[in-house]
Amino acid sequence: MLGVLIFSFGISLAIKMSYLGLHPWDVLNVGFYDIYGLSIGTWNIIIGVILIIIALVLDHTYVRLGTLLNVMLIGLLVDFYLWTDLLPNPTNLPLDITFMILGIVIMGFGGGLYNAAGLGSGPRDGFMLSIADKTGYPIGRVRIIIELIILVIGLVIGGPVFIFTFIFTFVQSPIFEYSYLKFTKMIEKRQKEINYS
Repeated sequence: MLGVLIFSFGISLAIKMSYLGLHPWDVLNVGFYDIYGLSIGTWNIIIGVILIIIALVLDHTYVRLGTLLNVMLIGLLVDFYLWTDLLPNPTNLPLDITFMILGIVIMGFGGGLYNAAGLGSGPRDGFMLSIADKTGYPIGRVRIIIELIILVIGLVIGGPVFIFTFIFTFVQSPIFEYSYLKFTKMIEKRQKEINYS
């Protein structure tokens, strides 16, 4: 739950600075929001549910309780954070870049934390892992191809694509990997301590 709270906050902070560019999936959410209304969090939920259904059809391995909680809670929390006045508004480029980088770091940290709990992949991760399993292609290649397709769709519908759209991949992924491995080790160590006591 803490990981989901942190991850959602990072997404929301980045969305506030969206003129600098967003992660491909958030480009899609914001693009649909601009065209059809509803809310950014609602589009996050709708797209997440579609991806869960596809993942279930392909391979139900990656859909668990945490996947369902992820899709609902992150959408609701993103809307909550954007609705409140907790987040800064864009003011000047150097400060906005700082907030955007902070948002990316927070997302990587929060994503690593909630995935380390082992309660199920997020809908986007589960979808990509299912595709990789079915096709036999490496996960990294599948992720790049899918996110490029999503990016093109987001660009076509008018989502916010700019320099940070590409920076996301290079900054967020290593932070996610580092925090995921770190928290996984902490959880495993704690489980061993509980088993021995």
